[in-house]
Amino acid sequence: MRRIGVNTWVWTSPLDDGALRELAPKVAGWGFDTIEMPVENPGDWAPDTARALLADLGLVASVVLVMPPGRELVRADAGTVTSTQDYLRSCVDVAAQVGSPVVAGPAYTSVGRTWRATEAGRAQDIAQLRDNLAPVLEYARQAGVTVAVEPLNRYETSLLNTVEQTLAALDGLPACGVALDFYHQNIEETDIPAAIRSATGRIAHVQVCANDRGTPGRDHLDWPALLAALDDAGYDGPLCIESFTAHNASIATAASIWRPLATSQDDLAADGLAFLKSL
Repeated sequence: MRRIGVNTWVWTSPLDDGALRELAPKVAGWGFDTIEMPVENPGDWAPDTARALLADLGLVASVVLVMPPGRELVRADAGTVTSTQDYLRSCVDVAAQVGSPVVAGPAYTSVGRTWRATEAGRAQDIAQLRDNLAPVLEYARQAGVTVAVEPLNRYETSLLNTVEQTLAALDGLPACGVALDFYHQNIEETDIPAAIRSATGRIAHVQVCANDRGTPGRDHLDWPALLAALDDAGYDGPLCIESFTAHNASIATAASIWRPLATSQDDLAADGLAFLKSL
């Protein structure tokens, strides 16, 4: 069976050592294999402490990066690009320390930043992305970590919305793969299984949730078809439930969570796990 994980954003933001000590045993007790930990700011939680805790619980770590306003690799001044590269390198360090083979997320511009671009302008944007991401990828390669770049829906970015766009933008770059998120794909892809298969050999991470960002299985997605496509694409990594709590003002606003998505956050995670295992 596939490993199944859950992101700590289901309950809290930002993650810290205390929250991880509380959540990790609960997650392990339910039967999750992987816990996905965001690095909102380096130092929010201690990687060495986390690694020891997860090892005691039999959990595998997965690390995701976070791109709030001010973290930019495209259409930004040199200082902003440098600070963003430094942040991404710190995420690679955290991943290496906790044993996560991947750092996943939209490693290009801040979430919610959009602009209109001509064909020529878009080509320049992609060239900037490749140039500015390259030193981070080399750093990741040396650390044995893959950067999984995630396409987002049209409301959260105008740069990389589809798997096709993302694969083209990253073509030939070392230590770089694509991160798939079924929430975004449900918005942007006309044929999700076909999009998944198009990324054969390039999928480095997968996040899952219902089409409304709630409990997997409480939705209209064709889950058997999606998982069959992942099998065909050769992906054997974890499926990580990524959702968010409506009870944390900052994360609810950032993720546009205006109502509870389940009877409780615990139910969202546990019921999602049960559904995914049933497949």
